[in-house]
Amino acid sequence: MEMEYISSRQNPLVVMTVKLLSSRKQRRTQGLYAGDGTKLLCEAVRWAPERLRAVILREGLGWPELPEHVRRVTVPERLMEQISLMEAPEGAVFLMEMPPEEPGTVRPGTLVLDGIQAPGNLGTILRTADALDVPALLTEGCADPYNPKTVRASMGAIFRTPPGWLSRRELIARCRERKIPILAAALSEMAGDIRLA
Repeated sequence: MEMEYISSRQNPLVVMTVKLLSSRKQRRTQGLYAGDGTKLLCEAVRWAPERLRAVILREGLGWPELPEHVRRVTVPERLMEQISLMEAPEGAVFLMEMPPEEPGTVRPGTLVLDGIQAPGNLGTILRTADALDVPALLTEGCADPYNPKTVRASMGAIFRTPPGWLSRRELIARCRERKIPILAAALSEMAGDIRLA
C-alpha cells in the first residue's frame, strides 16, 4: 500500500485515532482499538497481522515489514506528540480490528477476573496468564481490555490470547454444570463473606 504523509491534527485518521485512544465507546462503535509504541507494533505484526489496519509512524523511523493491506502513514514529530498518550512517544501508533466478542469457555484452570478496574493491572494480569498458558475470562466491572494502557501493559498478550467474557451468573452456572470448583481471592475485609455458588 502507498505511503501517506499527514501533518494536520484535523485529518480524519488522526481524529479517529485520538478518539480510539481515549474512548471505550468509540472503540466498541468502530470495532477498532489503538496501540502505542514501537515494540508493541512489532508484537502486533508478529501475532495478529490480519487484524492490523493502519500504522502511523513519526518521520525518520524505519518501517517494519507490514502486511500489504495495512495503511501506512508518516507524521511529523509534533503531531505524533499530539496523538500519542505517552509522555515520551516512541513514534508509533497503530489501529487494530477487535477480535469477535465471543462468550468465553470455562474449563478447569481458567483465570476469572472480576472487577479489575485499573487498565494497567488488567494488562499485567493478562500478560502473566498468557505466559503461563492460562485462559482468562473477564466479568462485569473489568476495565476495557482494549484500553491503550491495558494493551501496552499486556506487552502483546492481547494479540495472542484475547480474553473471553462471561457474566457472573453465566460463569457460576457453567461451573456448576461442569462441576468445576471456584476458588476466589479478594483484597477485602469482607472476602470471607463472599458466596459464589
